[in-house]
Amino acid sequence: MQLVRRNDRKGVDALEGPVVLVPGCTGAEARDALAPRAGAARPSGRRPGALRAPYGPAHPGNRRPRERRRLRATAAGVLAAVLLSGCAQSVDPIERLGRKAAQGVQQSRAPREHAYRHWGLPAPLAPAPRPYRAPGRADGRLPRVLDRVPTRDRVVFLVYGDGPEDDPRFAAMIRELRLPVSVFLTGRAAGPRRARVARLRAAGAAIQNQTLDRAALRGRPYREQRAEICGQRDRLRARLGVLPRLLRPPGGRYDRTTLRAAAACGIKALILWRPAPGVRTGRRGGGAAGPRAGDIVLAHDTGRAFSSPTVETTRLLRRIQARGFAVGRLEDYL
Repeated sequence: MQLVRRNDRKGVDALEGPVVLVPGCTGAEARDALAPRAGAARPSGRRPGALRAPYGPAHPGNRRPRERRRLRATAAGVLAAVLLSGCAQSVDPIERLGRKAAQGVQQSRAPREHAYRHWGLPAPLAPAPRPYRAPGRADGRLPRVLDRVPTRDRVVFLVYGDGPEDDPRFAAMIRELRLPVSVFLTGRAAGPRRARVARLRAAGAAIQNQTLDRAALRGRPYREQRAEICGQRDRLRARLGVLPRLLRPPGGRYDRTTLRAAAACGIKALILWRPAPGVRTGRRGGGAAGPRAGDIVLAHDTGRAFSSPTVETTRLLRRIQARGFAVGRLEDYL
């Protein structure tokens, strides 16, 4: 009598003789359980029921057929109970594979020890303070326009436009450092490049709206502006499963019509930006601009030729750390 799991067909084929299908055990486990243990008496190899002269009348081999069948049924029941108790923790191979894959994803999302050194930072990123959530505005109101979040926390926010999805190292940086960033995409990034955007999102980036074709909105009719904003919202929702609530108007140019169109598309805030820390401003007196609490920083607005999202972000993070600031997730503060 051999017991194998019900859906383990390979295990069934590998065994010979009578088979009892047991849910929860693989064929290999059944063979291991049925294998004779060290020191146990080994079967004689003769056909069950064959008599041997030295055996006495009480030996199982000399009992009647009906009694032998009853003993075999009892032994099979005992084996089934042992195997069920020993294989209670077994799972389907597909389920086991899914569990291992999920564990791999969780491990890959965990910050690697000393990852900040790998990315050229002098110290680990400071965690952002827990944000205070102010009461939201009533439905039907126009979106807010922000280049700075009203907070006293020493925290800044990093935003990006199209481009970071083309740098695979940037996705790895976000994942390993657990760096909170918001990426505002156009229709081009949500189209043929959506696989790269999905990788960026899986690493932890928040995906937001920057219209379909990145054309300036200010001065255009309401219908055109609404088509640009709502069209990109629908594309992000259909292709990435994202419903954006923030809009970065291309070039930072907008008008009241833009606010009305954005409100119709479910946008809660228009996001502008401030100069990156260390970038010289055009104001009299010159000098490098330093971050203020709540500043929204466009990471690639550095005042010089842009190299790559990874390189520019590393430089920016060094300046932010040197001034004692943390990086927060913009969506958590709005």
